Amino acid sequence: MTGFAAPTASATSLASAAPSRRRQGKWALLFLSPWIVGLILLTAGPLLASLYLSFTKYDLLSDPVWTGFGNYIRMFTADPLWWQSVRVTAIYVVIAVPLQLALALALALLLNRGIKGLGFWRAAFYVPSLFGSGVAVAILWREIFGSSGLLNQILDLIGIHSTTSWIGDPTWSLGTLVLLRAWEFGSPMIIFLAGLRQIPQDLYESAEIDGAGPVRRFFSITLPMLSPILFFNLVLQVINAFQVFGSAFIIGGGTGGAGNSLLVYTLYLYQSAFGNFQMGYAAAMAWVLVVIIGIVTAVNFWFSRHWVQYADD
Repeated sequence: MTGFAAPTASATSLASAAPSRRRQGKWALLFLSPWIVGLILLTAGPLLASLYLSFTKYDLLSDPVWTGFGNYIRMFTADPLWWQSVRVTAIYVVIAVPLQLALALALALLLNRGIKGLGFWRAAFYVPSLFGSGVAVAILWREIFGSSGLLNQILDLIGIHSTTSWIGDPTWSLGTLVLLRAWEFGSPMIIFLAGLRQIPQDLYESAEIDGAGPVRRFFSITLPMLSPILFFNLVLQVINAFQVFGSAFIIGGGTGGAGNSLLVYTLYLYQSAFGNFQMGYAAAMAWVLVVIIGIVTAVNFWFSRHWVQYADD
């Protein structure tokens, strides 16, 4: 019959491939289903539940009572401990993260000089990152900086007799927590070392021929070429520093230390939730922390346009 064209080979192959694609899609959905269920039940569900609870008064023993923005208003206007936790956390992040990254970069530069046994030293320097936030290390840290700890014993050997409990003194207690954070330099150090290995050596050779010294080569070649890695480490470590909890809890004895000098944000959130059973208020604190971290991260990304240099720049 005229007016009807026979189906082409390409149309026939497409028609036969469609059921095969649908079967593949069903199998893919089947294998992804554990992750999807976990996302809904363990991530999205709790997030939405905590968002709802942040607008309620809830003590785990009775039904939530809707209070609107009452928790947030109380947080910003009637809770001096919340402001203290924000201040302590801000100081901690501003001091601890640059110190940690500076130490990590210095050691990465040292290991990049081609010393013998690089694998051993790299693993040895990485160990503090594995145990730095552990309970045992935090307890050890508390003993080192105690009134009769290792630090005071070392000071006695050089003629400085001190009975100060560096943990119990509000002036110095946060500094001990900062030092513990700086000691966990292993992870950013490994990342810095990988970035240093990617910098072409001919750039250093050309600069040396032109008369550039080590300092000039560091600021003109190493830092610009390493700036994307530095930015990556900065974002990760800032986010992690805002969430510090275990070391502050153990070193401060779970109370925030003398004068609440170790009352970091997550510790006060924990006290509100499981100490005072103010779950609704704690949920509101958690969401404010999410917003704070988001804002700080966005600011870091905005400023990165002015100092991060990529290979195609």
